[in-house]
Amino acid sequence: MNVVFDLGGVVIAWQPAAIAASVFAAPADQALVLERVVGHPDWVELDRGTLPLADAIARGVARTGFEPRRLEAFYAAVPPSLVPMPESVALLDAVRGAGHRLLALSNLQRASFAYLDRTYDLFRRFDGWVVSCEVGACKPEPAIYRHLLDRHALDPRDTLFIDDVQANLDAAAAFGIRTIRFEDAASCRAALRAAGCL
Repeated sequence: MNVVFDLGGVVIAWQPAAIAASVFAAPADQALVLERVVGHPDWVELDRGTLPLADAIARGVARTGFEPRRLEAFYAAVPPSLVPMPESVALLDAVRGAGHRLLALSNLQRASFAYLDRTYDLFRRFDGWVVSCEVGACKPEPAIYRHLLDRHALDPRDTLFIDDVQANLDAAAAFGIRTIRFEDAASCRAALRAAGCL
């Protein structure tokens, strides 16, 4: 079996509200950065690797009225906030130990991908991965799933994808890939066991 894990919110912590609170003291400012920066299409283009960070900051300043240094601080706070979750890392090791091929499929911005790669041994746990900023496509766009299947020669009928976002799972299922909705490591472990992967 090929077992494919999303990263943010599944294997690594992804808590944008906490990141916003670490940079902006005022709740109104926190809400604004979540709505007009994280929730803006520019965020997806950063994930896709098609928008330079300097341009994203300049455009974010225009939308929010924040000083550039404040948005620079927010973007700088994102990569170090992406901390591997021990229970999920243990789950990766269990899946790999059971003899399955282990892969990752994730939307990640360039700075976050580079930080994770140089700071943790996370990617060395996988047999392969597809990261949005490297391939110019993001979940749930069909192109990123096609890239995953083609690059790693995966049979979708023998592939299981784990993600915490239903739209991403639905897009995978359209290719015939089996899916598990991630809620927490314990329930995911139980679902993998039920699927015969553990």
